[in-house]
Amino acid sequence: MNLHEFQGKSIFKSYGVNVPEGILAFNAKEAVEAAQILEEKTGTNCWAIKAQIHAGGRGKSGGVKIAKSLKEVETFAAQIIGMKLVTPQTSAEGKLVRKVLVEQNIYYPGEEPIQEFYLSILLNRHRGRTIIMYSPRGGMDIEAVAEETPEQIFTEEIDPRVGLQNFQCRRIAFNLGLSGEAYKQMLQFVDALYRAYQASDASLFEINPVIKASDGKIFAADAKVIIDNNALFRHPDILQMRDLDEEDPIEVEAGNYKLNYIKLDGNVGCMVNGAGLAMATMDMIKMSGGAPANFLDIGGTADAKRVEQAFRIILKDPNVKAILINIFGGIVRCDRVAQGIIDAFNNIGQIDVPVIIRLQGTNAREASELIQNSGLKVLTAIELQEAAELVNKILS
Repeated sequence: MNLHEFQGKSIFKSYGVNVPEGILAFNAKEAVEAAQILEEKTGTNCWAIKAQIHAGGRGKSGGVKIAKSLKEVETFAAQIIGMKLVTPQTSAEGKLVRKVLVEQNIYYPGEEPIQEFYLSILLNRHRGRTIIMYSPRGGMDIEAVAEETPEQIFTEEIDPRVGLQNFQCRRIAFNLGLSGEAYKQMLQFVDALYRAYQASDASLFEINPVIKASDGKIFAADAKVIIDNNALFRHPDILQMRDLDEEDPIEVEAGNYKLNYIKLDGNVGCMVNGAGLAMATMDMIKMSGGAPANFLDIGGTADAKRVEQAFRIILKDPNVKAILINIFGGIVRCDRVAQGIIDAFNNIGQIDVPVIIRLQGTNAREASELIQNSGLKVLTAIELQEAAELVNKILS
Protein backbone atom coordinates (compact mmCIF):
# COMPACT_ATOMS: atom_id res chain seq x y z
CA MET A 1 0.00 0.00 0.00
CA ASN A 2 1.36 3.39 -1.02
CA LEU A 3 1.36 6.24 1.47
CA HIS A 4 1.45 9.98 0.96
CA GLU A 5 4.56 11.90 1.93
CA PHE A 6 2.91 13.39 5.04
CA GLN A 7 1.78 9.94 6.16
CA GLY A 8 5.23 8.43 5.64
CA LYS A 9 6.78 11.25 7.63
CA SER A 10 4.35 10.66 10.49
CA ILE A 11 5.68 7.08 10.70
CA PHE A 12 9.27 8.34 10.52
CA LYS A 13 8.65 10.85 13.31
CA SER A 14 7.09 8.26 15.60
CA TYR A 15 10.39 6.35 15.57
CA GLY A 16 12.61 9.36 16.13
CA VAL A 17 13.52 10.18 12.53
CA ASN A 18 13.99 13.94 12.17
CA VAL A 19 11.49 15.48 9.71
CA PRO A 20 10.56 19.10 8.95
CA GLU A 21 7.52 20.48 10.71
CA GLY A 22 4.58 20.37 8.34
CA ILE A 23 0.80 20.79 8.22
CA LEU A 24 -1.67 19.40 5.68
CA ALA A 25 -3.95 21.85 3.84
CA PHE A 26 -6.90 21.24 1.52
CA ASN A 27 -7.26 24.79 0.17
CA ALA A 28 -5.33 28.05 -0.08
CA LYS A 29 -6.85 29.51 3.09
CA GLU A 30 -5.81 26.49 5.15
CA ALA A 31 -2.33 26.67 3.59
CA VAL A 32 -1.90 30.28 4.78
CA GLU A 33 -3.11 29.34 8.26
CA ALA A 34 -0.67 26.43 8.30
CA ALA A 35 2.19 28.71 7.26
CA GLN A 36 1.37 31.13 10.07
CA ILE A 37 1.35 28.32 12.63
CA LEU A 38 4.70 27.05 11.37
CA GLU A 39 6.15 30.57 11.52
CA GLU A 40 5.11 30.91 15.16
CA LYS A 41 6.35 27.41 16.02
CA THR A 42 9.68 27.30 14.16
CA GLY A 43 10.46 30.91 13.24
CA THR A 44 10.53 30.04 9.55
CA ASN A 45 9.70 32.78 7.04
CA CYS A 46 9.89 30.52 4.00
CA TRP A 47 7.74 27.48 3.26
CA ALA A 48 7.63 24.50 0.91
CA ILE A 49 4.21 23.89 -0.70
CA LYS A 50 4.15 20.24 -1.79
CA ALA A 51 1.48 18.39 -3.76
CA GLN A 52 0.38 15.17 -2.07
CA ILE A 53 -0.14 12.44 -4.66
CA HIS A 54 1.05 8.85 -4.99
CA ALA A 55 3.80 9.62 -7.49
CA GLY A 56 7.38 10.85 -7.52
CA GLY A 57 8.94 13.50 -9.74
CA ARG A 58 6.69 16.24 -8.33
CA GLY A 59 9.46 18.83 -8.10
CA LYS A 60 10.30 18.89 -11.80
CA SER A 61 6.61 18.88 -12.73
CA GLY A 62 5.55 21.95 -10.76
CA GLY A 63 4.14 20.11 -7.77
CA VAL A 64 6.59 21.61 -5.27
CA LYS A 65 6.97 25.36 -4.81
CA ILE A 66 9.00 27.46 -2.38
CA ALA A 67 6.99 30.38 -0.96
CA LYS A 68 8.86 33.37 0.50
CA SER A 69 5.79 35.19 1.76
CA LEU A 70 2.28 34.39 2.96
CA LYS A 71 0.96 35.83 -0.29
CA GLU A 72 3.05 33.33 -2.25
CA VAL A 73 1.82 30.54 0.03
CA GLU A 74 -1.75 31.42 -0.93
CA THR A 75 -0.90 31.76 -4.64
CA PHE A 76 1.09 28.52 -4.90
CA ALA A 77 -1.43 26.50 -2.89
CA ALA A 78 -4.25 27.75 -5.12
CA GLN A 79 -2.23 26.81 -8.21
CA ILE A 80 -1.34 23.31 -7.03
CA ILE A 81 -4.61 22.21 -5.41
CA GLY A 82 -6.97 21.13 -8.16
CA MET A 83 -4.31 20.76 -10.84
CA LYS A 84 -3.72 17.55 -12.80
CA LEU A 85 -0.08 16.85 -12.02
CA VAL A 86 1.76 14.88 -14.69
CA THR A 87 5.08 13.33 -13.67
CA PRO A 88 7.24 10.52 -15.07
CA GLN A 89 5.44 8.22 -12.63
CA THR A 90 1.85 9.10 -13.62
CA SER A 91 -0.20 8.43 -16.72
CA ALA A 92 -0.46 11.05 -19.45
CA GLU A 93 -3.66 12.27 -17.78
CA GLY A 94 -1.83 12.93 -14.53
CA LYS A 95 -3.21 12.82 -10.99
CA LEU A 96 -5.60 15.29 -9.43
CA VAL A 97 -4.03 17.12 -6.48
CA ARG A 98 -6.50 17.38 -3.59
CA LYS A 99 -4.17 18.54 -0.82
CA VAL A 100 -0.77 20.05 -0.13
CA LEU A 101 1.78 19.72 2.65
CA VAL A 102 3.01 23.07 3.96
CA GLU A 103 6.47 22.64 5.50
CA GLN A 104 9.02 24.77 7.29
CA ASN A 105 12.12 25.86 5.42
CA ILE A 106 15.13 23.64 6.17
CA TYR A 107 17.47 25.37 3.72
CA TYR A 108 18.22 28.11 6.26
CA PRO A 109 21.58 29.93 6.29
CA GLY A 110 24.33 28.91 8.70
CA GLU A 111 27.97 28.04 9.17
CA GLU A 112 28.04 24.80 7.17
CA PRO A 113 27.13 24.16 3.52
CA ILE A 114 23.78 22.49 2.94
CA GLN A 115 24.02 19.03 1.37
CA GLU A 116 21.49 16.73 -0.29
CA PHE A 117 21.78 12.94 -0.03
CA TYR A 118 19.76 9.99 -1.29
CA LEU A 119 18.79 7.11 1.02
CA SER A 120 16.40 4.20 0.67
CA ILE A 121 15.68 0.93 2.45
CA LEU A 122 14.28 -1.94 0.44
CA LEU A 123 14.35 -5.70 -0.05
CA ASN A 124 16.96 -7.26 -2.32
CA ARG A 125 14.77 -10.09 -3.59
CA HIS A 126 17.68 -11.89 -5.23
CA ARG A 127 19.56 -12.08 -1.93
CA GLY A 128 16.51 -12.24 0.30
CA ARG A 129 17.90 -9.47 2.51
CA THR A 130 17.12 -5.87 3.32
CA ILE A 131 19.57 -3.34 1.91
CA ILE A 132 20.19 0.33 2.52
CA MET A 133 20.98 2.15 -0.72
CA TYR A 134 22.45 5.64 -0.47
CA SER A 135 24.39 8.29 -2.34
CA PRO A 136 26.15 11.56 -1.46
CA ARG A 137 24.54 13.03 -4.59
CA GLY A 138 20.83 13.24 -3.84
CA GLY A 139 18.20 15.52 -5.30
CA MET A 140 16.05 15.62 -8.42
CA ASP A 141 18.75 14.18 -10.69
CA ILE A 142 19.35 10.93 -8.78
CA GLU A 143 18.38 8.85 -11.84
CA ALA A 144 21.18 10.53 -13.82
CA VAL A 145 23.62 9.84 -10.98
CA ALA A 146 22.76 6.12 -11.06
CA GLU A 147 23.21 6.01 -14.83
CA GLU A 148 26.28 8.22 -15.30
CA THR A 149 28.23 7.73 -12.06
CA PRO A 150 27.14 4.39 -10.54
CA GLU A 151 30.21 4.44 -8.27
CA GLN A 152 28.38 7.17 -6.32
CA ILE A 153 25.66 4.68 -5.34
CA PHE A 154 26.49 2.65 -2.20
CA THR A 155 24.66 -0.27 -0.63
CA GLU A 156 24.70 -1.80 2.82
CA GLU A 157 23.30 -5.34 3.12
CA ILE A 158 21.72 -6.23 6.46
CA ASP A 159 22.00 -9.71 7.91
CA PRO A 160 18.52 -10.58 9.26
CA ARG A 161 20.07 -12.65 12.05
CA VAL A 162 21.70 -9.64 13.69
CA GLY A 163 19.99 -6.62 12.13
CA LEU A 164 21.59 -3.28 11.35
CA GLN A 165 24.96 -2.95 13.06
CA ASN A 166 26.62 0.20 14.42
CA PHE A 167 29.61 -0.18 12.11
CA GLN A 168 27.25 -0.10 9.13
CA CYS A 169 25.71 3.18 10.31
CA ARG A 170 29.22 4.60 10.70
CA ARG A 171 30.18 3.45 7.21
CA ILE A 172 27.11 5.15 5.74
CA ALA A 173 27.92 8.43 7.48
CA PHE A 174 31.57 8.17 6.38
CA ASN A 175 30.70 7.44 2.73
CA LEU A 176 28.41 10.46 2.76
CA GLY A 177 31.39 12.58 3.77
CA LEU A 178 29.99 13.69 7.11
CA SER A 179 31.86 14.74 10.21
CA GLY A 180 31.22 16.37 13.57
CA GLU A 181 27.60 16.90 14.64
CA ALA A 182 26.22 15.86 11.24
CA TYR A 183 28.08 12.52 11.51
CA LYS A 184 26.50 11.82 14.91
CA GLN A 185 23.07 12.86 13.67
CA MET A 186 23.31 10.56 10.67
CA LEU A 187 24.09 7.56 12.90
CA GLN A 188 20.88 8.20 14.85
CA PHE A 189 18.94 8.95 11.68
CA VAL A 190 19.82 5.68 9.92
CA ASP A 191 19.24 3.57 13.03
CA ALA A 192 15.80 5.12 13.67
CA LEU A 193 14.82 4.82 10.02
CA TYR A 194 15.70 1.11 9.93
CA ARG A 195 13.69 0.47 13.10
CA ALA A 196 10.70 2.24 11.51
CA TYR A 197 11.09 0.16 8.35
CA GLN A 198 11.12 -3.12 10.26
CA ALA A 199 8.33 -2.25 12.67
CA SER A 200 5.94 -0.99 9.98
CA ASP A 201 6.44 -4.02 7.67
CA ALA A 202 7.44 -1.71 4.84
CA SER A 203 8.69 -2.90 1.47
CA LEU A 204 10.19 0.48 0.58
CA PHE A 205 11.40 3.61 2.35
CA GLU A 206 12.85 6.18 -0.03
CA ILE A 207 14.03 9.65 0.96
CA ASN A 208 15.26 12.00 -1.74
CA PRO A 209 16.68 14.19 -0.52
CA VAL A 210 17.99 13.64 2.95
CA ILE A 211 19.15 17.13 3.97
CA LYS A 212 22.17 18.08 6.04
CA ALA A 213 21.19 21.53 7.18
CA SER A 214 23.58 24.41 7.77
CA ASP A 215 23.73 23.61 11.51
CA GLY A 216 24.51 19.91 11.00
CA LYS A 217 20.96 18.64 11.57
CA ILE A 218 19.76 15.78 9.38
CA PHE A 219 16.22 15.91 7.95
CA ALA A 220 14.07 13.56 5.88
CA ALA A 221 12.93 16.17 3.36
CA ASP A 222 10.82 13.63 1.46
CA ALA A 223 9.16 10.28 2.12
CA LYS A 224 8.12 7.59 -0.31
CA VAL A 225 6.71 4.71 1.73
CA ILE A 226 5.18 1.43 0.56
CA ILE A 227 3.77 -1.01 3.13
CA ASP A 228 3.51 -4.74 2.42
CA ASN A 229 -0.20 -5.42 1.79
CA ASN A 230 0.12 -8.88 3.33
CA ALA A 231 1.13 -7.33 6.67
CA LEU A 232 -1.60 -4.72 6.92
CA PHE A 233 -3.65 -6.91 9.27
CA ARG A 234 -0.96 -6.18 11.86
CA HIS A 235 -1.24 -2.41 11.34
CA PRO A 236 -4.85 -1.18 11.53
CA ASP A 237 -3.53 2.33 12.16
CA ILE A 238 -1.60 2.31 8.88
CA LEU A 239 -4.51 0.70 7.02
CA GLN A 240 -6.60 3.74 7.97
CA MET A 241 -4.15 5.86 5.96
CA ARG A 242 -5.27 4.24 2.70
CA ASP A 243 -6.36 6.90 0.19
CA LEU A 244 -8.82 5.37 -2.25
CA ASP A 245 -8.82 8.58 -4.32
CA GLU A 246 -5.25 7.75 -5.36
CA GLU A 247 -6.11 4.23 -6.54
CA ASP A 248 -7.74 3.03 -9.75
CA PRO A 249 -11.49 2.82 -8.94
CA ILE A 250 -11.84 -0.43 -10.91
CA GLU A 251 -9.01 -2.02 -8.91
CA VAL A 252 -10.68 -0.87 -5.68
CA GLU A 253 -13.99 -2.41 -6.76
CA ALA A 254 -12.25 -5.65 -7.72
CA GLY A 255 -10.62 -5.80 -4.30
CA ASN A 256 -14.04 -5.53 -2.66
CA TYR A 257 -15.00 -8.76 -4.46
CA LYS A 258 -11.72 -10.49 -3.50
CA LEU A 259 -10.49 -10.36 -7.08
CA ASN A 260 -6.83 -9.72 -7.83
CA TYR A 261 -7.08 -7.15 -10.63
CA ILE A 262 -4.46 -4.86 -12.14
CA LYS A 263 -5.32 -2.66 -15.09
CA LEU A 264 -2.91 -2.70 -18.04
CA ASP A 265 -2.76 -0.86 -21.36
CA GLY A 266 -3.72 -3.68 -23.75
CA ASN A 267 -6.86 -4.73 -25.62
CA VAL A 268 -7.52 -8.33 -24.49
CA GLY A 269 -9.31 -8.80 -21.19
CA CYS A 270 -8.11 -11.80 -19.16
CA MET A 271 -9.95 -13.89 -16.59
CA VAL A 272 -7.77 -16.62 -15.12
CA ASN A 273 -7.47 -18.60 -11.90
CA GLY A 274 -4.01 -18.59 -10.38
CA ALA A 275 -1.24 -16.01 -10.75
CA GLY A 276 1.12 -18.36 -12.59
CA LEU A 277 -1.46 -19.33 -15.18
CA ALA A 278 -2.44 -15.67 -15.50
CA MET A 279 1.15 -14.69 -16.33
CA ALA A 280 1.43 -17.53 -18.88
CA THR A 281 -1.87 -16.47 -20.44
CA MET A 282 -0.71 -12.86 -20.72
CA ASP A 283 2.53 -14.01 -22.37
CA MET A 284 0.57 -16.10 -24.85
CA ILE A 285 -1.69 -13.16 -25.71
CA LYS A 286 1.36 -11.01 -26.35
CA MET A 287 2.95 -13.67 -28.55
CA SER A 288 -0.26 -13.98 -30.54
CA GLY A 289 -0.22 -10.30 -31.50
CA GLY A 290 -2.48 -8.89 -28.80
CA ALA A 291 -1.76 -7.15 -25.53
CA PRO A 292 -3.34 -7.96 -22.14
CA ALA A 293 -5.73 -5.31 -20.86
CA ASN A 294 -5.51 -6.56 -17.30
CA PHE A 295 -4.23 -9.09 -14.84
CA LEU A 296 -7.23 -10.75 -13.20
CA ASP A 297 -6.95 -13.76 -10.91
CA ILE A 298 -10.37 -14.95 -9.74
CA GLY A 299 -8.74 -17.23 -7.16
CA GLY A 300 -8.98 -20.90 -6.39
CA THR A 301 -12.42 -20.82 -4.77
CA ALA A 302 -14.31 -18.82 -7.39
CA ASP A 303 -18.06 -19.26 -7.63
CA ALA A 304 -20.58 -18.11 -10.21
CA LYS A 305 -21.13 -14.75 -8.48
CA ARG A 306 -17.44 -13.91 -8.45
CA VAL A 307 -17.08 -14.84 -12.12
CA GLU A 308 -19.97 -12.53 -13.00
CA GLN A 309 -18.35 -9.67 -11.08
CA ALA A 310 -15.05 -10.34 -12.86
CA PHE A 311 -16.88 -10.07 -16.19
CA ARG A 312 -18.41 -6.73 -15.20
CA ILE A 313 -15.05 -5.33 -14.14
CA ILE A 314 -13.31 -6.37 -17.37
CA LEU A 315 -16.09 -4.79 -19.44
CA LYS A 316 -15.61 -1.42 -17.70
CA ASP A 317 -12.38 -0.99 -19.66
CA PRO A 318 -13.32 0.61 -23.02
CA ASN A 319 -10.06 -0.61 -24.58
CA VAL A 320 -11.06 -4.28 -24.33
CA LYS A 321 -11.65 -5.75 -27.80
CA ALA A 322 -11.85 -9.42 -26.77
CA ILE A 323 -12.03 -11.45 -23.55
CA LEU A 324 -10.07 -14.64 -22.92
CA ILE A 325 -11.22 -16.87 -20.07
CA ASN A 326 -8.60 -19.47 -19.19
CA ILE A 327 -9.48 -21.71 -16.25
CA PHE A 328 -7.68 -24.80 -15.03
CA GLY A 329 -9.95 -26.53 -12.56
CA GLY A 330 -8.01 -27.87 -9.63
CA ILE A 331 -9.79 -26.67 -6.52
CA VAL A 332 -12.17 -24.48 -8.51
CA ARG A 333 -14.79 -26.43 -10.48
CA CYS A 334 -15.11 -25.64 -14.18
CA ASP A 335 -18.89 -26.08 -14.12
CA ARG A 336 -19.17 -23.32 -11.49
CA VAL A 337 -17.14 -21.01 -13.70
CA ALA A 338 -19.28 -21.94 -16.70
CA GLN A 339 -22.43 -21.14 -14.73
CA GLY A 340 -20.89 -17.78 -13.77
CA ILE A 341 -20.23 -17.02 -17.44
CA ILE A 342 -23.82 -17.90 -18.34
CA ASP A 343 -25.17 -15.78 -15.47
CA ALA A 344 -22.99 -12.88 -16.55
CA PHE A 345 -24.33 -12.98 -20.09
CA ASN A 346 -27.93 -13.22 -18.84
CA ASN A 347 -27.60 -10.47 -16.23
CA ILE A 348 -25.41 -8.04 -18.13
CA GLY A 349 -27.25 -8.41 -21.41
CA GLN A 350 -25.56 -7.78 -24.72
CA ILE A 351 -21.79 -8.26 -24.58
CA ASP A 352 -20.36 -6.67 -27.70
CA VAL A 353 -16.83 -8.10 -27.57
CA PRO A 354 -15.88 -11.66 -28.60
CA VAL A 355 -15.39 -14.09 -25.69
CA ILE A 356 -13.00 -17.03 -25.90
CA ILE A 357 -13.38 -19.73 -23.25
CA ARG A 358 -10.93 -22.44 -22.24
CA LEU A 359 -12.07 -24.60 -19.30
CA GLN A 360 -9.93 -27.61 -18.39
CA GLY A 361 -9.69 -29.73 -15.26
CA THR A 362 -12.29 -30.62 -12.64
CA ASN A 363 -15.76 -31.02 -14.19
CA ALA A 364 -14.53 -29.70 -17.55
CA ARG A 365 -16.96 -31.98 -19.43
CA GLU A 366 -19.94 -30.73 -17.43
CA ALA A 367 -18.75 -27.15 -18.02
CA SER A 368 -18.53 -27.74 -21.77
CA GLU A 369 -22.09 -29.11 -21.84
CA LEU A 370 -23.38 -26.10 -19.91
CA ILE A 371 -21.76 -23.68 -22.37
CA GLN A 372 -22.98 -25.62 -25.42
CA ASN A 373 -26.56 -25.88 -24.14
CA SER A 374 -26.71 -22.22 -23.11
CA GLY A 375 -26.83 -20.89 -26.65
CA LEU A 376 -24.15 -18.31 -25.89
CA LYS A 377 -22.26 -16.92 -28.87
CA VAL A 378 -18.77 -17.66 -27.60
CA LEU A 379 -15.65 -19.34 -28.93
CA THR A 380 -14.16 -22.33 -27.12
CA ALA A 381 -10.70 -23.85 -27.07
CA ILE A 382 -9.05 -26.87 -25.50
CA GLU A 383 -5.37 -25.92 -25.71
CA LEU A 384 -3.94 -22.56 -24.65
CA GLN A 385 -2.22 -22.22 -28.02
CA GLU A 386 -5.58 -22.71 -29.72
CA ALA A 387 -7.10 -19.97 -27.55
CA ALA A 388 -4.22 -17.64 -28.42
CA GLU A 389 -4.71 -18.28 -32.13
CA LEU A 390 -8.39 -17.36 -31.77
CA VAL A 391 -7.32 -14.10 -30.11
CA ASN A 392 -5.00 -13.38 -33.01
CA LYS A 393 -7.75 -14.14 -35.54
CA ILE A 394 -10.19 -11.79 -33.80
CA LEU A 395 -7.74 -8.90 -33.55
CA SER A 396 -6.31 -9.19 -37.05
